[in-house]
Order: sequence, then structure tokens, then C-alpha cells
Amino acid sequence: MRVAAPILLVCLINSACTLGPDYQRPAIDTPATYRFSDADAQAIVDTGWWEQFNDPALNTLVVIALAENKDVKIAAARIDQFLGQFQTTRAQLYPQLGAGLNGQRQRLPAGSAGLPVGVDPVFNQFSAVLSASWEIDVFGRLRRQTEAARAALLASEEGRRATILALVASVASTYVNLVSLDRQLDIAKATSESRAESVHVFALRFKYGEVSEMELAQSQSEYEASLATIPQLELQIAQQEDALSVLLGRNPGPIERGSSLDKLAAPVVPAGLPSELLTRRPDLRQAEQNLIAANALIGAARALYFPSISLTGLLGTASGQFSNLFTGPARVWSYAGSVTVPIFTAGAISGQVKQAEAQQVQALLEYEKAIQVAFQEVADALVSLQKTKAALVVQGRQVDSLRTYARMARLRYEGGYTSYIEVLDSERSLFNAQLTYAQTQGTVFVSIVNLYKAMGGGWVEDAEKMTMAATPPP
Repeated sequence: MRVAAPILLVCLINSACTLGPDYQRPAIDTPATYRFSDADAQAIVDTGWWEQFNDPALNTLVVIALAENKDVKIAAARIDQFLGQFQTTRAQLYPQLGAGLNGQRQRLPAGSAGLPVGVDPVFNQFSAVLSASWEIDVFGRLRRQTEAARAALLASEEGRRATILALVASVASTYVNLVSLDRQLDIAKATSESRAESVHVFALRFKYGEVSEMELAQSQSEYEASLATIPQLELQIAQQEDALSVLLGRNPGPIERGSSLDKLAAPVVPAGLPSELLTRRPDLRQAEQNLIAANALIGAARALYFPSISLTGLLGTASGQFSNLFTGPARVWSYAGSVTVPIFTAGAISGQVKQAEAQQVQALLEYEKAIQVAFQEVADALVSLQKTKAALVVQGRQVDSLRTYARMARLRYEGGYTSYIEVLDSERSLFNAQLTYAQTQGTVFVSIVNLYKAMGGGWVEDAEKMTMAATPPP
């Protein structure tokens, strides 16, 4: 109490003393530039980038997902929960008023002490009162709790925006994977049809003794190999459709397509400085709000060491007859003040302070980790985009070369200059290269999607407005 006395005196004079550390944003080691850069990057992170694919079907899917996705609705409900918590906590800063009306009928035993002889032991009692109570927040415990509740509310709002960011990116990525698989399925079917014709021709040639049974078996084997690829791709397509259906808030089912993979337009690569991630990414803003909340709770815990001051009052009327409740000498009133001071708590308060300080350290480390992960995700998306673009160019040249090789190998075989093994090898290589090229095409688009997701930006707020516009009022 020797230490607390001067603080108590100062707080009573100022009547507004808030304990605990005030929040200051921690110093962050932000790199000046990203590890990988793109010469074609533009500062367009605030645009609805999914519209740049020029696929109306994708645009429709994004709108449906923003309106119907269950994770977004859960995040919205969580905001309401923290809003209620904030309102409840803030209300404690103000006087609490209440009213009551009471009526009772009572009988005392005959001969009871204080009951005059001859007086009816049965009597009525009516009262109407207005009560008030107010805890004076001298040491800022309630203000710190309100500060923490406000930060938790803001964190929940940023959590909703983070959910929207992840949702739009997931819808776009899944859709791109879907059309990429469609393209691979088309390649597999076209290859199977071509090889089926070859098997038919070789069967006729074998019948008339122009080719050996080994060549017929080789042709049949390659046909079956391409045919076996089709159900595998169809399985992956169905799984992607089911995953996309869940993102849309639907039961699993087919998904309507728009443009084919070859006709999808590539969105412009976004640009920005690393320091801008702190304001662009909602998950980083959410982590900072969690840190603010944890920081405020330290002050709320420290305030428990100091006295709690409360005022209470009552004003009303009381009468033995209801008709006289508001007339005559029926008025009653009372007021009181109370001060409670912890003397011995067996370490309970110090334990709460240690808990709050440890939670603040955890929140700080989680904030710093979230920033490092954000930089990693941007770097990964940038290098993925650069390297897959380079690989796509090489694979495109490879497909062209293998297409020429397959055509020349068949001509050489028909001319009797080589064996059928060379034809099979060229066609097998071409088939695999075409599938790989389609996969890489999809990977390039997905890398752009991941880059927009990693960069964040004002487009998240635009998507949030679309969500709110599509959500009917409660």
C-alpha cells in the first residue's frame, strides 16, 4: 500500500488514471524491395483482378461465392459476436439504471414481537423504486477492457476481410485448375481417338500380313495407355467441381465453364512496396489488432491491485396500500459509496498480470511471424510466376518440336526407313509434353492469383462491399 498510495492520490486528483502500457506499433524489419521483381508489374492491386481473366463464368462464380460461402457468413456472425462483447464492456463505463415494482402480502404470527395487540397480522407492502449504480473507473480498468474489446472487434472485421481474400483466390485458383484439367482431358481424348484409328489400321495390315503382331500389340498398348488417362482426369475434374461447389456454398455438383484455358487472359502482375503489406493485407491488420487487445489487457490486470470505487443510489416510494403508493409520506431514498481494496489474494492478481503480459508477448511474436510469412508468400508467388512463365515458353517450343518429330517419324516408318518403336516414342513424348504444357499454363494463372492474394489490396474492400450488398438484412 505504500507504493499504491501516491498513485492513488494522483489518480483521484486527475480522476482519469489509466494503468498499463499504451500501444505503440513495434519496429518491423521491412525489406526495401522484394527478393524477386517483375519488370511488367503495375500498381493495380486495388482492382477486381479476377475480371481481367475475361471469363464471365468466373465473374459469376466469384459473386455467388461472396454471397453464399459459409466461411464468410461465419466470419460475419463472429463480427456480431465481438460487437456485442464490445457494447457490453463499454456499458460498464456508464451509470447503470434500473427500476422495480414490488408488491407482497404477508401474515405475521399472532403475538409476534413488535406487533401491537389487536392489530391485524395480515398486511400488504407495495414499493416502486428507481435504482442506480456506477463504478468509477479511477484506474482505467474498464477503459482498458473497452480498448481491448474494441481491438477484438476490429480484429474480427479484418478476419472477415481475410476470409474474403482467401475465398476469391480459392475460387479463381480452383476454376483455373478446372479449365486446365478440361484442356488435358481434351488432349487425352484426341490422342485416344487418333491411336484408336492407328490400332484399326494396324489390325487390317496385320490381317493381310503387312505388319507383325508385335507392331499391332505396340499400337494397342499405346492406345490403352492414353485411354487410361481419361478416367484419371475425369476423377480430378469431379473433385475440383466438388471443391468449387463448397466454396460457392452449394452441395457438390457440376460447374459451368466459360472460356477455355487457351482463351483465358492473364491479369496484369501487381506491384507494390514491401512496407505497404502492413496496410494491404487484412490478416496483418488482424494480427496487429490482436496485439493491441493483448496490450490493453495488461493495464486491466494491473488495475486489480488498486481500489475499486462504486456509487449506488435508490429513490422510490413504499406504502401498505397501492392507492397511496405515489401519495403521502411514502417516499424512500438511499445512497451509498463503497471502496474495496485487495489486501491478500495469494498471488491471484499477480498471476493475472503475468498471464496478460505473456499473452501480449505471444501476440507480438504472432504479429512478427505473420509479417515474415507475408513476405515469404509474396516472394514465393513472384518466383513461381517468373519460373513457370519461363518454363511455359520452353515447353511450348518442346511441343512444337515433338509435333514435328512425331510427323517425321511416321513418314519415315511409312517409307520403311525406321521401326515402329520410333513412332511410338515420338507420339508418347508428344502426348506427355502436351499434358505438361497444359498443366504449366494453369500454374502460371494460379501464380498470378497467389500473387494478388499475397499482396492484398483495396480489392478486398470492394469484394466485401459485394458481399454486404448480396447479404439480406437480418
